Amino acid sequence: MRICVVGGGLTGLVAALRLSESDDVVVMEKGDTPGGCLSSYHRKEYWVEQFYHHLFPGDAHLLALLKELRIDDRLEWLRGTTGYYVQGRVYPLTTPGEILRYPHLSLVDKARLALLTLRARRMDTEALDRVPAAEFIRTHLGSSLYTSFFEPLLRSKFGDRSGEVSAAWLISRIAIRSHRGPGGERLGYLKGGFHLLVERLADEAKRKGGEVRTTTPAGRPERHNGSWRVNGEPFDAVLCTIPPPGLRDTGTGHSGGVPYQGAACMTIGLDRDVAEGVYWLNMKDPAPYGAVVSHTNFVPVERYGEHLVYLASYFNRSLPEGYGETMLSDFCRRFDVPPGAIHWHALAVERRAGPVYTTGYRQHIPDYGTGGCYRAGMFSIPNYPERSMEGSVLAGIQVAERIREDFRA
Repeated sequence: MRICVVGGGLTGLVAALRLSESDDVVVMEKGDTPGGCLSSYHRKEYWVEQFYHHLFPGDAHLLALLKELRIDDRLEWLRGTTGYYVQGRVYPLTTPGEILRYPHLSLVDKARLALLTLRARRMDTEALDRVPAAEFIRTHLGSSLYTSFFEPLLRSKFGDRSGEVSAAWLISRIAIRSHRGPGGERLGYLKGGFHLLVERLADEAKRKGGEVRTTTPAGRPERHNGSWRVNGEPFDAVLCTIPPPGLRDTGTGHSGGVPYQGAACMTIGLDRDVAEGVYWLNMKDPAPYGAVVSHTNFVPVERYGEHLVYLASYFNRSLPEGYGETMLSDFCRRFDVPPGAIHWHALAVERRAGPVYTTGYRQHIPDYGTGGCYRAGMFSIPNYPERSMEGSVLAGIQVAERIREDFRA
């Protein structure tokens, strides 16, 4: 059987790896390299992801994949710290002592937040799918905790659609990050970068007989005498892993009902730490980015020879002209960084970076498909109610199983 996989991101590569064991698979990726949102910059001395990534201890399928690909020896567990930037100051919020000293929440609010964190893992997120996150927090924890803590997080992540986001997403995000000790979260990273995962997936798929074609945009799949044609080539089945808004243009019959948003992520190499040792610094003060993610406050700076920082921003319509310059200028002013301290910077923009988990989102999640036409990716059920590398890996595994079942029946 001949199968076309549209999109060489994590789900597409995992599905291609599984299907290449028994079928003729061609991956069509429009970018210069495979990886999608897991793509990396190659500096002279190192690799670093264009969009920040890490994994969690509970990512069973991803961990098994690393072992299968024989790169699990590169996995290391590091300490992820968090904080808030408020009124021009960095407030670490990792240890119990730091949280108790944080002046912008009352003791009552801190107690309520701690209780919610403990309860989150046991809550039924499906029952919260139609409940707005803002309404849930205001009702159960009070308006002050919402305004002081949760509203800036939602706004930084979803912009002007933050009021539409469901409590299912919020509780899931709290739950996945609730497995932390007094010193911070235990997060996984591949020594050398996640480009090793992308590279090994592509190499293994090729070794099993598959093709991974880069700089190859896939045209609209067309039905032809009971089979499919993509870019004029015949295939028995097509798997689309591109975001649902793009599926409207592929002829796969999917309406694209899952709402998506874009991401603009600036990576900066510089000569200093600006976040006072904090890995993930959420911005409470209004800024053209929602978080400052200091990669080298997570992975040792000695591996890179310079400090690395991500400025994370999401958008729902179009990115204003000159947005990268706006981000960089604000960062330098706000954190007192002179131009000479910056070694390099690059802006990665992905117009369809991830779903917006609006209320009622679950009903829009598409099935994997059948009859030769399939779709899977960040929009699939394993990535509900929060997306992750684990969810994308599992979606690739499950859709490959569906395709095999359909054609072996």
